[in-house]
Amino acid sequence: MTQLPDKSAVLEWIAANPTLTSKRDIAKAFGVKGAARIDLKRLLKELEAEGHLERRKKTYRDPDRLPPVSVLQVKAPDANGDLFARPLEWHGEGVEPIVLIVPRESDPALGEGDRILARLQVVHEEDHNYEARLIRRIGVAPRRVVGIFRKTAEGGRLLPIDKGSDREWLVTPDATGGAQEGELVEAEQAGPAGRFGLPRARIVLRLGDPSAPRAVSLIAIHQHGIPDDFPDDVLAEADAMKPAGLKGRTDLRDLPLVTIDPVDARDHDDAVYAQPDDDPKNKGGHVIWVAIADVAHYVQPGSRLDREAQKRGNSSYFPDRVVPMLPDRLSGDLCSLHEGVPRACIAVKMRIDAEGNKLSQQFVRGLMRSPATLNYREVQEAQDGNPNDRTGPLLEPVIRPLFAAYAALAAARDRRQPLDLDLPERKVVLDDDGKVVSVAFAPRLDAHRLIEEFMVLANVAAAETLVAKKTPLVFRVHEEPPQDKLESLRDTAEASGFILAKGQVLKTAHLNHLLHQAAGTEDAELINLSTLRSMTQAYYSPKNFGHFGLALQNYAHFTSPIRRYSDLIVHRALIRAHGWGDDGLTVDEIERLEQTAQHISDTERRSMMAERDTTDRYLAAYLSDRLGAEFTGRISGVAHFGVFVKLDETGADGLVPISTLGREYFNFDRDAGTLMGAESGRLIAIGMRARVKLIEAAPVTGGIAFEMLEVADEAYESPGQRGPRGKGRSKRYGKAPKGPSKRKLTRAKAKDAKVKRKVTRQNRQER
Repeated sequence: MTQLPDKSAVLEWIAANPTLTSKRDIAKAFGVKGAARIDLKRLLKELEAEGHLERRKKTYRDPDRLPPVSVLQVKAPDANGDLFARPLEWHGEGVEPIVLIVPRESDPALGEGDRILARLQVVHEEDHNYEARLIRRIGVAPRRVVGIFRKTAEGGRLLPIDKGSDREWLVTPDATGGAQEGELVEAEQAGPAGRFGLPRARIVLRLGDPSAPRAVSLIAIHQHGIPDDFPDDVLAEADAMKPAGLKGRTDLRDLPLVTIDPVDARDHDDAVYAQPDDDPKNKGGHVIWVAIADVAHYVQPGSRLDREAQKRGNSSYFPDRVVPMLPDRLSGDLCSLHEGVPRACIAVKMRIDAEGNKLSQQFVRGLMRSPATLNYREVQEAQDGNPNDRTGPLLEPVIRPLFAAYAALAAARDRRQPLDLDLPERKVVLDDDGKVVSVAFAPRLDAHRLIEEFMVLANVAAAETLVAKKTPLVFRVHEEPPQDKLESLRDTAEASGFILAKGQVLKTAHLNHLLHQAAGTEDAELINLSTLRSMTQAYYSPKNFGHFGLALQNYAHFTSPIRRYSDLIVHRALIRAHGWGDDGLTVDEIERLEQTAQHISDTERRSMMAERDTTDRYLAAYLSDRLGAEFTGRISGVAHFGVFVKLDETGADGLVPISTLGREYFNFDRDAGTLMGAESGRLIAIGMRARVKLIEAAPVTGGIAFEMLEVADEAYESPGQRGPRGKGRSKRYGKAPKGPSKRKLTRAKAKDAKVKRKVTRQNRQER
């Protein structure tokens, strides 16, 4: 007869093996077989009745203590940098125990949301009950999803708002979190597929009415996991800050450093001033000052503010709100270079010659006081001869010298030949209720370009200074296009009748020559889009690989520390290099630069995706009451499932599903960016003009769908005119198709030439 274990032995097994606690697991562990299983079942029920165990489906847990080996979820570091964790299998009735992670030197770095298997030891400390030693990392935070909650008899269903996602999630009755029918919610994955093969979700946050205008950016914030609430201790630390004084700083308060920003700017972290160089050896030269908010004075390494800023990585900007990297006490007050108040700054004085070449640079840690907070439009109007009451007194002493220095920098830029893409930026304008009033392309003024050139110059100066002083930093890196994308761009150019040089080291000047060839032609947008798509994405790195797009060897972000953590690192590096104080870059930060650079590159991409998704949703909302309307645009993308068209009026991108293009088979050429009808020979390619009808606009997902009416000035048969499969072409297309256009012939020749090149290469290899 099988020997039945006593109760203490069973409890010890369950505590030591938290993942093997089903009746079958326990029976296998103690060798309980046959009829003895009935006795084991009785013993487990007795332990449950006595309160030693809690039955959860087919497993058992001790409800009042954590097992020696537990699954934990790592929390964010506290104010002292200690890592605590939440026990995921706590089922007691009392307060959830506090677990401190005690790392070993050999342990991998842990981050918020990581799931770990750890060995626990009971302790009786003031701030924690258990200490945990890592066994292994077993996963990251459960997948989060934002969607619309629908009530059902078995709890509910969650309909994700992701564009193109049609898979529902199952929500059990005990996991609804009180969500109401049709409410926008955030949920986390609660387990593998359950009934109906659907993944299970647990609702963790109710976000309100999805149709509310201001819910649009809220959706993106939660969908992409952007932290939008500051912890109380971070706010308390910011609120306790006092303005910096003059001690240890260069007094720049007499310099008329002005800020020039968009009219709706929320913060002002850069100020500029220029004057003719009075050095007779630099005739026609200029002295340029760029002053940047000294965020490093307030956000010091290891502080609560610092850890929260690094976690966020950057500010995220939406049409109706900003999710800042720093609390408003800093971003909107102490670190913002407001008019008429002393503000701490790190400034660089640069001398350029009459041709715009930088001759020297000198950094100082200073105290400034801006005489004016200006916007781009009023500065441009003043320069154009129409000053207002604010810019009038500043026109001759400040604004004219700024534009004179800019003219020299623009000449140097023309010689340097950075990539000159012509892709206007669209701006979504909302009314007070958060509804879209208009979508327009923001004008590009010389005042914008002036500030851009000054900032680029200051960023170069920061990078060059730190390289010369051999101080570690994070560079802004932009590598040259990969060969396959470059070849694809060359094919697109040739098919459009243009030339992209080859057989030499690629320079931005070569790409600019292509862009200038296309300028003013019907293919201009195609070539600009194709060139953009050929580019790699810029990122941050402690290693310097140069900036291809700007045609610069040394480049680092220095000018926006209020909204970018990368710039704060560069400020600390400058403080360390110049010995300005003990708030410079620390040894620990230097050792972690690789990880930090990767993290802030990731958060930058996260913000870009959230901002893009928000714009898409606002555009869909703007167009939702114009269903059936016709629009002109240009084909901006081609995929095996359809064609994307970008509208001229708003810049909105929508999909023409391939199923609506006709019943024939379409051959998809990824390299050429084309679809070609197998029967008709109809070619649809990136850059072609199109006229479409709006058939769907979903504000919640941002999805927009069109019906194709016309491509490349040729009428496209609507779906309702299609004949049955197998009928003659005359019935399917009405009139006989026209002969191939010049564009089609050019593309065909380019494709033939490409094939011949491949065959030639293969023949050479075989020899």
